[in-house]
Amino acid sequence: MNNKVDILAIGVHPDDVELGCSGTLLMQIKKGNSIGLLDLTRGELGSRGSAAIRTKEAMNAATMFPAKFRIQLNMADGFFEHNEAHLREIIRIIRFARPKIVLANSLSDRHPDHGRAGKLIADACFLSGLAKIKTTYQNQPQSPWRPENVFHYIQDYYLTPDFVFDITEVIDYKMELIQAYKSQFYDPNSDEPETPISGKEFLDFIKSRAQNYGRPSGFAYAEGFQVTKTLGIKDLDVLF
Repeated sequence: MNNKVDILAIGVHPDDVELGCSGTLLMQIKKGNSIGLLDLTRGELGSRGSAAIRTKEAMNAATMFPAKFRIQLNMADGFFEHNEAHLREIIRIIRFARPKIVLANSLSDRHPDHGRAGKLIADACFLSGLAKIKTTYQNQPQSPWRPENVFHYIQDYYLTPDFVFDITEVIDYKMELIQAYKSQFYDPNSDEPETPISGKEFLDFIKSRAQNYGRPSGFAYAEGFQVTKTLGIKDLDVLF
């Protein structure tokens, strides 16, 4: 089985990818790129739903992209650590998928898991390229692999993006993907407790945020990303 993908999108919680970068993924799929999805936890500490419900929602969302695969690592929501064991878990998936690009959690955000995961993912991407780190996946030895780029999608905090990606064509479908997580977001028939993301105003915020990021570049809607290295280009045409 060929597991290689062009882009591996990683989120610490199910729905992080859909909220943060699903528009970008949808546009890249339209251009013929393959994507894989990785959740570090099952979001079991969320006030609404359960790990089982969120996993079911995540797998349904994966088919809606569609993604080549969605893997969940079952790290401890809220309590995972930046340590060798967790780095190795992510390295195994990077070497399994061999992506050119990794999309990762924000390096700074309201939820402490997001920033911690962003750093963990970025470090795993670097270490995955070191030949002396030995890993196996499904009992098979793995070869080193380092993605060409790691881009951190912006989440709750308003951060100045290093670049924005036009998602105007797919904004409505992005909102459908988000609402695949019915346990977490606006549902007038739900008897679950209210949270900062369960009201209709949160969905309005997501769409307004995309407008805010798009406007300076002349896009109706965009997603914002930050990078930790200088991006280089070889042809000015890529900027138009």
